[in-house]
Amino acid sequence: MTAHPPPDAADAPPARVPEPARRVRFRWAWWLLAYASLGTGIVGIFVPGLPTTVFILIAAWAASRGSERLHNRLLQDPRFGPAIRNWQAHGAVSRKGKWMATLTMAVCAGIMLWCVPLAWVKWLSIGCMTTVAAWLWTRPLPP
Repeated sequence: MTAHPPPDAADAPPARVPEPARRVRFRWAWWLLAYASLGTGIVGIFVPGLPTTVFILIAAWAASRGSERLHNRLLQDPRFGPAIRNWQAHGAVSRKGKWMATLTMAVCAGIMLWCVPLAWVKWLSIGCMTTVAAWLWTRPLPP
């Protein structure tokens, strides 16, 4: 039997950082994204054209990586909790949520057609809203 020499450090593959350690390293960034998205979503309640639900979903997603306390609070919220739970469990959006989002985007498109002077801004924005609405209606309904 021959003994194998120990491998050199240069020959060894680089050590991978485990997933939980990677999450901890960037926890502050997830926390910041969660609170910034939540703040933007709250502003969206009062500002026409600024979506609320999308930013609340982003806040919940980021909070699940950076702030367990905020994530649990969002899941327990009577307004946002059911939508977040349906999205996380099934990728589903309620029919009411789809209609509300579509009607809001339609109103915003009308306001843009009336108020925005630059044609390319109007049509780019309306095209994006149409794409989002079409994608939204392809999402399943909650069970």
